[in-house]
Amino acid sequence: MKKLKTIYKALIIFLIVSACTEEDRSLDFLENIAPPSNVAATYNLTQDNSGLVTITPTADGTTMFDVDFGDSSPIAEGIEPGKNVQHTYAEGSYNVKIIAYNSKGDAVEATQDLVVSFKAPQNLIATIENDAAVSKKVNVTATAEFAATYEFYSGETGVDQPVATANIGEALSYQYATAGTYSVKVVAMGGAIETTEYTVDFEVTEILAPIASAGTPPARNDADVISLFSDAYTDITDIDYNPNWGQQTIYTAFDLAGDAMIQYSNLNYQGIDFANNVQDASSMETLHIDIWTADATSIDIYPISSTSAEYFVTKQLVVDQWNSFEIPLSEFTDQGLVISDLKQFKFVGSGSVFIDNLYFHKPPSSGVSTLIVQDFEGAAPAFTDFGNIAPIEVVANPDTSGINSTSLTAKMVKSAGAETWAGAFFDVATPIDPVNYNKITIKTYTAKTGATVRFKMENSADNTQFHEVDATTTVANGWEELSFDISSANTAFTYDRLVIFFDFGNSGDDTVYYYDEVTLVNNTGGGSNPAVVFQDFEGTAPAFTDFGNIAPIEVVANPDASGENTTSMVAKLVKSAGAETWAGAFFDGAALDVANYSKVTVKTYSPKSGATVRFKIENSADNTQFVEVDATTSVVNGWEELTFDISSASASITYDRIVIFFDFGNSGDDSIYYYDELALTN
Repeated sequence: MKKLKTIYKALIIFLIVSACTEEDRSLDFLENIAPPSNVAATYNLTQDNSGLVTITPTADGTTMFDVDFGDSSPIAEGIEPGKNVQHTYAEGSYNVKIIAYNSKGDAVEATQDLVVSFKAPQNLIATIENDAAVSKKVNVTATAEFAATYEFYSGETGVDQPVATANIGEALSYQYATAGTYSVKVVAMGGAIETTEYTVDFEVTEILAPIASAGTPPARNDADVISLFSDAYTDITDIDYNPNWGQQTIYTAFDLAGDAMIQYSNLNYQGIDFANNVQDASSMETLHIDIWTADATSIDIYPISSTSAEYFVTKQLVVDQWNSFEIPLSEFTDQGLVISDLKQFKFVGSGSVFIDNLYFHKPPSSGVSTLIVQDFEGAAPAFTDFGNIAPIEVVANPDTSGINSTSLTAKMVKSAGAETWAGAFFDVATPIDPVNYNKITIKTYTAKTGATVRFKMENSADNTQFHEVDATTTVANGWEELSFDISSANTAFTYDRLVIFFDFGNSGDDTVYYYDEVTLVNNTGGGSNPAVVFQDFEGTAPAFTDFGNIAPIEVVANPDASGENTTSMVAKLVKSAGAETWAGAFFDGAALDVANYSKVTVKTYSPKSGATVRFKIENSADNTQFVEVDATTSVVNGWEELTFDISSASASITYDRIVIFFDFGNSGDDSIYYYDELALTN
């Protein structure tokens, strides 16, 4: 059979080459053919006490199967996809092996249990549950002794029964058309004529509201977004999400575990009115909206101008999931819509919809914006390796100098003899955003220069949806940052799986590769980020928490409204006599945009020159996640601006707590310190 497979492989290559022109006869593409996956088999036992079993092998990306029956009989070879093989067993338990081959002859094996018994199944246990994420879908699992398969009868009228069959112990799913209570049945079958049944009245339920939030929008500068409804940005003022336009639609403010959404039920048409705060969106490029529905099939979206006629675009909706749309504003302006004086929104459709993250945006005005996808410093992702390499490990950084000083990195060893296409992948909770980022950078470390590194992002549910880019290593035994252009990626795809191949195209030779700091980058903007003051103590004072035996923090009148700081109000910290060397105070606020800003400036007023001021940002929910930086006062009894470098902060961490320590390292002596105008800057 091995010779037959070699001949088969040669024939495939011959046929492909014969179909090509002379210029096209490269066989490099064969190296990109993935090995088979999802290898399994379904069983069908003849219920006549004969032991006859029909075995149908299945797999993705296969051209041929072998089946080892597990009873020392000859292996069935050369089974084509979609075909089956029959075999007669004696009573007993068997390990059936399925071997799947692709067109290169690569083989992948899977083993499944098979029980052949001429006894009626016993101890049938059936579990039937509504799917937690998909409306009107049920998931079924059945176990039983002396059984090999089971059938599921849905209880629907006018539907051929059974509706699904599975191997015993394996799960099956069934999608109902209508919610309701049905008399369902599970039938366990073995090799015996007699079967065993389980019946129950089961209520199939609908999911009428989202059970998870839409994706979190990326960090943006205020100048780059006009937000109408989003927790991620500051919404415009004077906006009415339920104006009285005579509609039948019912408006509800919906909250999902603290995530605010708009619910429009019984939709015919519905407005959002902000005519008292007309918006000029002419500098924006895209309209973003997230929509979830259980029953709507489409929706018409109208931004409404104060001067031009109404124009809309129609978007098709997929039920029971968030539909995320990035709509170029040209789709409206090409119809004639004026977007320099927008006053309202209108939605037209039917059914019920939930809306979140409704905003206009444009590419970042900063020179570069970044977002770290994975830095391997927290819980390691679940890696899957392929192509006969060693398992991926997260290890200590082999060289914390140069461009990568992080503690932990991923390590890949391309084992000797590993396939030319060997590599590994991991999945990410938040899909890659190719709309707002045009590149991905990865820091790599290897002894080999000139090695091709292939980066691939794909849909974990459909690996035909992917985008891949190559880069080449140029540094030996040192960290370098490789850049992969994702600007041409299909923005309609969900990219939640990241795949990396080192020395792509060459067999493994035990070379070790490290990689780290997988980062999304947008460098399409121009200029630099303007400084953003995030606390000036002029409005409602934050809730301070002091520690280390100092007096409570107060917001007071500026003691010297001249020079560096002419504002009215400032924070006052008295480091009381005998206070701890580490005494200070903190307050919580909105998360800092550490993706687009690398520094924080603080204006301070101190009676001492040479006093250490420690500034710390941390996650209020996990104070082990923090960055702290020291600066030194140089002005006595006058305002000065201190700068704290926070460039080491991880964009994947929420820094929403600000901590400050004056005269850090020394006990308190009743000195009075003032601080003000905390700002993000570059």
